[in-house]
Amino acid sequence: MVPLLYYQLLSAALFGIGLYGVLARRSAVLIVLSIELMLNAVNINLIAAASYLNGIGRVIAIFVITVAAAEVGLAFAIILRMYRNRGTVNVDEINLLKW
Repeated sequence: MVPLLYYQLLSAALFGIGLYGVLARRSAVLIVLSIELMLNAVNINLIAAASYLNGIGRVIAIFVITVAAAEVGLAFAIILRMYRNRGTVNVDEINLLKW
């Protein structure tokens, strides 16, 4: 059986890559994909902890997957609407909330 530390290191690496993607990217699509990568890292951590600690991590992971799927659908709908209105998905060029 693989030790829990390896799963936690994998989860931390994926979360770090996702965090870098959110902070460094300018395309809204890539930012949403980076957020999904971060959510998957949390799911790996929850499922690994549930298998070692006999907790309810699997139930929480399924809930996180469902929320993530709904979030992706809504985010892509918003991004598609922004592209149709503004002609770009670059977050630097979209200033809807600025005066």
